[in-house]
Amino acid sequence: MISLQDALVNGRVTLEHCSDSAKHDCEILLSHALSKNSAWLIAHSDSALTGEQKTRFQSYIERRSKGEPVAYIIGHRAFWKHNFHVSPDVLIPRPETELLVELALETAANLAPTVSQLKIADLGTGSGAIAVSLANELAHADIVAADASEAALTIARANSRLVGATNIEFVLSDWFSSLAGYCFNIIVSNPPYVAEKDPHLEQGDLRFEPRCALTAGADGLNDIRQIVKNAKQHLFKNGYLFIEHAYDQGDAVRTLFADAGLCNINTHHDLLSLERVTCGQTP
Repeated sequence: MISLQDALVNGRVTLEHCSDSAKHDCEILLSHALSKNSAWLIAHSDSALTGEQKTRFQSYIERRSKGEPVAYIIGHRAFWKHNFHVSPDVLIPRPETELLVELALETAANLAPTVSQLKIADLGTGSGAIAVSLANELAHADIVAADASEAALTIARANSRLVGATNIEFVLSDWFSSLAGYCFNIIVSNPPYVAEKDPHLEQGDLRFEPRCALTAGADGLNDIRQIVKNAKQHLFKNGYLFIEHAYDQGDAVRTLFADAGLCNINTHHDLLSLERVTCGQTP
């Protein structure tokens, strides 16, 4: 028999070579193996694992030791106010992407006095974390969640049901390809923006995430170019476009916004004070 505390110590030793957060990873994986929360683990650290629990935990540790993201092992990731289902078919939601939600909600509040029925699009919705979070906060808005992957939309629909967000239309669309005739007050997107030969793609969790959700051409800007180029025809007057991008792409993205005829262009910083989301408005 092995105690919870010993299991955590052994797991941490195994993961120290491959994870910068070995202790935290072990706690999450053990909690998942036991279907308990972290507070329970602390209160029952001397309890013994059953043979089945030990086997399950060890299998999780083995998967993590090979680099598989914790979120894929346990099947969910916290984002905004909810836990969202994730799988290798979708990008794992990041904390910095919550900035997109914050900015969209702030803009929605400013538009509310003048817009009777707010319409918002989330392009490249993936797990649906952004769209579902917005739909949950803005119950009277119409949300369109678009993605070119049917597998991703399946995950997004499941997350919508999980949260109880009923005001979302899911559309199979390669950016705007299936959105002819749609027009929005706000468009948000966290598109692929990593350069195809970026060495980070062969490191850490990125090795396991869908490459199509990460990379966009030699400079990482191909998809952003396409979105910005076509956004104006899908935005109402005084509509807003918000795009997440890499910390070092701000100048290039602002230029793309200006070339597309957008105005009031500005870039917002994430919690690490890095340029993260650029916004533009239709004249």
